[in-house]
Amino acid sequence: MIFFLLAFVLMSTLAVYAQQPAALPDAPVPDVQIAALADNGQSSSSCSDQNADGVKPASAVNPSKQQPKRILGIMPNYRAVSAGEIPPPPTPKEAFGIATKNSFDYSSYIFVGITSLLAEGNDSHPQLGKGVAGFGRYYWRGFVDKTDGNYLVIFALPTVFHEDERYFAKGEGSIWNRAFYASSRVFITRTYSGNERFNNSEIFGRGIAQAISTTYYPSKTRTVGQISEKYAYALGRDALTNTFREFWPDIATHVLHRHP
Repeated sequence: MIFFLLAFVLMSTLAVYAQQPAALPDAPVPDVQIAALADNGQSSSSCSDQNADGVKPASAVNPSKQQPKRILGIMPNYRAVSAGEIPPPPTPKEAFGIATKNSFDYSSYIFVGITSLLAEGNDSHPQLGKGVAGFGRYYWRGFVDKTDGNYLVIFALPTVFHEDERYFAKGEGSIWNRAFYASSRVFITRTYSGNERFNNSEIFGRGIAQAISTTYYPSKTRTVGQISEKYAYALGRDALTNTFREFWPDIATHVLHRHP
């Protein structure tokens, strides 16, 4: 009895299954559709890595390698680009803005004050005098030195030569390799098209700034030796600044145990 009941259930199930329409085979996917899907996948992947301007989003950059806009809340760092980021070249307006921020940031007044105090103390230009009056004469000249140099190196000449004078951090490699890379950026720069070449803006910009300075410094200190010394100092300062920018994220993360 049980056998016949089980047979009845089985036959009934097969009968119901047989009455259902046979499943049609999957239609082949056209090659064009496959290509479109592949393109969409690549586009989605690309969009996740870069935004509409071709810049990697902040999430794509290692947080410990990000360059801050200001170091330790004092030193302006507007010219630095985080390791791995490839932003579009700055427009003339943007370059002018960076030069202005670097020149008139509150830290600039402090920096010029310190260098002017040291120069006055060392009596670098005896004709400028000593004391408060002498300090004032050193100060305005130092401020002009810094400001015209910034506008020449960051804005004017880069616009003419189509050079991107921001510092593109390396972020990886040995200490010596990164240090050499950072310091060499005063001689090698990035063009608007992304290639590397001789840094016309830095080399000629600092030179022109020194030439301009001969119009407002005492005649006794306008010798070739004095001008060459100031020129070398300007290049060395920029090389040292780049090196500090390069290693700041590492210092902040591994030494100070804080976010850059």
